[in-house]
Amino acid sequence: MTDWRHEAARDNARWCDLMCRAHGLAGTFTDLAWTSPVRTPPFYPDAVTLSPAATAADLLPHLDAGPGASIKDSFATLDLPGFDVLFEAQWIHRDAPGRTTTDWQVVRDASTLAEWERACGMKDLFLPPLLDEATIVHAPDLSSGAVLTATGRAVGVSNVFGDWAGVLAAAAELFPGRPLVGYESDPAPALRHGFTTTGPLRVWLRA
Repeated sequence: MTDWRHEAARDNARWCDLMCRAHGLAGTFTDLAWTSPVRTPPFYPDAVTLSPAATAADLLPHLDAGPGASIKDSFATLDLPGFDVLFEAQWIHRDAPGRTTTDWQVVRDASTLAEWERACGMKDLFLPPLLDEATIVHAPDLSSGAVLTATGRAVGVSNVFGDWAGVLAAAAELFPGRPLVGYESDPAPALRHGFTTTGPLRVWLRA
C-alpha cells in the first residue's frame, strides 16, 4: 500500500524548494529531509522531514537554527530542544476526483499571478518563476483558488482559499486520474470533499 504521508511530505518539500528557488535560494534534499541553509520566505519552513527516522542532528547543522528557524516535522516524531510547536496539522489524501465541467482557469502570467496573490491575502511572496513548475488555479472571479503541484504519484493541493469543489474540479481537469494530497490545520472542509486524514505533522519554531 502507498504511504500517502510520505508522498505528501515529499511533494510539500518540493513545493517549499520551488518557493525558495523563486526567491533565489537553494535548498538541499537527502533521504531524510529537505533543508535550506538560509532563512526561507515568510510562512515557509527552513526544513521539511521526509522520513520518521530524521533527527535534530540530521537537520540543525544544515540550516540557520537561530531565532526564527522553523521546521516541518512531517511525522510528528522530532525532539527539538529550544523549539516550540507553532501549530499542528493533518496530512490529507483523496482518491482521484471524477472529471466534471469547470470554468476554473490557470494563472499564466505575472499580472494574473499578482491578482491571485491579492485575492488570497498575500503580498510579494508568489513570484513569476513559480509558474514554470507549479499550476496555480482560480475561479473566474478570483473568489477561490489553489496551488497544484504534480511532483510524484499524487498531486499536491495547497494554499486553498474559497471553494474546495472548484479545486477538485480543476485538479481533475488538469491531472485526470491522479490522487490528491496535502495538509490542513483544520481538515474539516477537505474531509467534506472526500479527503481522509493520514497522519499528524507539526511545525516547530525557535523564538
